[in-house]
Amino acid sequence: MADRDTPAHAAAEERLHRVAQELADLPGVVLPADGRRHFGTATLRVHGRIAAFTPEDRLVVKLPADRVAALVTSGEGLPFPTGRPPMREWVAVTSDDPAVWRALLAESVTYVGA
Repeated sequence: MADRDTPAHAAAEERLHRVAQELADLPGVVLPADGRRHFGTATLRVHGRIAAFTPEDRLVVKLPADRVAALVTSGEGLPFPTGRPPMREWVAVTSDDPAVWRALLAESVTYVGA
Protein backbone atom coordinates (compact mmCIF):
# COMPACT_ATOMS: atom_id res chain seq x y z
CA MET A 1 0.00 0.00 0.00
CA ALA A 2 1.25 3.48 -0.83
CA ASP A 3 2.63 5.89 1.74
CA ARG A 4 -0.02 8.50 2.43
CA ASP A 5 1.95 10.54 4.93
CA THR A 6 3.62 12.77 2.36
CA PRO A 7 3.22 16.45 1.52
CA ALA A 8 2.25 15.48 -2.05
CA HIS A 9 -0.59 13.27 -0.82
CA ALA A 10 -1.79 15.95 1.61
CA ALA A 11 -1.82 18.48 -1.26
CA ALA A 12 -3.81 16.10 -3.49
CA GLU A 13 -6.38 15.51 -0.74
CA GLU A 14 -6.71 19.24 -0.10
CA ARG A 15 -7.19 19.90 -3.84
CA LEU A 16 -9.87 17.18 -4.00
CA HIS A 17 -11.68 18.70 -1.01
CA ARG A 18 -11.61 22.19 -2.60
CA VAL A 19 -12.66 21.16 -6.10
CA ALA A 20 -15.30 18.65 -4.97
CA GLN A 21 -17.01 21.33 -2.87
CA GLU A 22 -18.44 22.72 -6.11
CA LEU A 23 -20.38 19.45 -6.55
CA ALA A 24 -21.94 19.52 -3.08
CA ASP A 25 -25.44 20.41 -4.27
CA LEU A 26 -25.73 17.57 -6.77
CA PRO A 27 -28.09 14.73 -5.78
CA GLY A 28 -26.37 11.84 -4.02
CA VAL A 29 -22.94 13.44 -3.80
CA VAL A 30 -21.04 12.84 -0.56
CA LEU A 31 -17.99 15.06 -0.29
CA PRO A 32 -14.64 13.65 0.83
CA ALA A 33 -14.80 15.59 4.10
CA ASP A 34 -18.25 14.16 4.91
CA GLY A 35 -17.90 10.52 3.99
CA ARG A 36 -15.85 7.42 4.62
CA ARG A 37 -12.27 7.16 3.52
CA HIS A 38 -11.26 4.48 1.02
CA PHE A 39 -7.94 2.76 1.68
CA GLY A 40 -7.08 5.62 4.02
CA THR A 41 -7.63 8.45 1.56
CA ALA A 42 -10.22 11.09 0.68
CA THR A 43 -13.09 9.69 -1.38
CA LEU A 44 -15.85 11.39 -3.39
CA ARG A 45 -18.98 9.26 -3.62
CA VAL A 46 -22.24 9.40 -5.55
CA HIS A 47 -25.18 7.39 -4.23
CA GLY A 48 -22.71 5.36 -2.16
CA ARG A 49 -20.46 4.51 -5.11
CA ILE A 50 -16.89 5.79 -5.35
CA ALA A 51 -16.39 8.37 -8.10
CA ALA A 52 -12.91 9.62 -7.19
CA PHE A 53 -10.17 9.35 -4.60
CA THR A 54 -6.57 10.39 -4.03
CA PRO A 55 -4.16 7.53 -3.46
CA GLU A 56 -0.66 8.91 -3.25
CA ASP A 57 -0.39 12.28 -5.03
CA ARG A 58 -2.87 11.87 -7.89
CA LEU A 59 -6.58 12.12 -8.46
CA VAL A 60 -8.09 8.80 -9.58
CA VAL A 61 -11.52 8.94 -11.23
CA LYS A 62 -14.01 6.39 -12.51
CA LEU A 63 -15.02 6.93 -16.13
CA PRO A 64 -16.21 4.78 -19.04
CA ALA A 65 -13.50 2.42 -20.30
CA ASP A 66 -13.23 4.16 -23.68
CA ARG A 67 -12.73 7.55 -21.99
CA VAL A 68 -10.05 6.05 -19.71
CA ALA A 69 -8.27 4.61 -22.76
CA ALA A 70 -8.38 8.00 -24.49
CA LEU A 71 -6.93 9.78 -21.44
CA VAL A 72 -4.13 7.23 -21.15
CA THR A 73 -3.37 7.41 -24.89
CA SER A 74 -3.22 11.22 -24.78
CA GLY A 75 -0.94 11.21 -21.73
CA GLU A 76 -3.55 12.99 -19.61
CA GLY A 77 -3.97 9.85 -17.54
CA LEU A 78 -2.12 6.79 -16.33
CA PRO A 79 -3.46 3.27 -15.91
CA PHE A 80 -4.63 2.56 -12.37
CA PRO A 81 -3.37 0.85 -10.32
CA THR A 82 0.31 0.68 -11.06
CA GLY A 83 2.14 -2.58 -10.55
CA ARG A 84 -0.97 -4.67 -11.17
CA PRO A 85 -3.30 -5.20 -14.10
CA PRO A 86 -5.12 -1.89 -14.65
CA MET A 87 -8.79 -1.51 -13.89
CA ARG A 88 -10.45 -0.48 -17.15
CA GLU A 89 -12.79 2.16 -15.67
CA TRP A 90 -10.23 3.90 -13.43
CA VAL A 91 -7.58 6.42 -14.44
CA ALA A 92 -4.96 8.37 -12.50
CA VAL A 93 -4.96 11.99 -13.67
CA THR A 94 -1.50 13.32 -14.55
CA SER A 95 -2.37 17.01 -14.12
CA ASP A 96 -2.61 18.78 -10.79
CA ASP A 97 -4.47 21.73 -12.35
CA PRO A 98 -7.72 22.32 -10.39
CA ALA A 99 -9.57 23.13 -13.64
CA VAL A 100 -8.66 19.72 -15.06
CA TRP A 101 -9.69 18.03 -11.81
CA ARG A 102 -12.98 19.99 -11.80
CA ALA A 103 -13.85 18.82 -15.31
CA LEU A 104 -12.94 15.18 -14.67
CA LEU A 105 -14.73 15.10 -11.32
CA ALA A 106 -17.89 16.43 -12.94
CA GLU A 107 -17.57 13.82 -15.69
CA SER A 108 -17.05 11.07 -13.11
CA VAL A 109 -19.98 12.16 -10.95
CA THR A 110 -22.23 12.11 -14.01
CA TYR A 111 -20.98 8.66 -15.02
CA VAL A 112 -21.12 7.07 -11.57
CA GLY A 113 -24.44 8.68 -10.71
CA ALA A 114 -26.17 7.47 -13.89
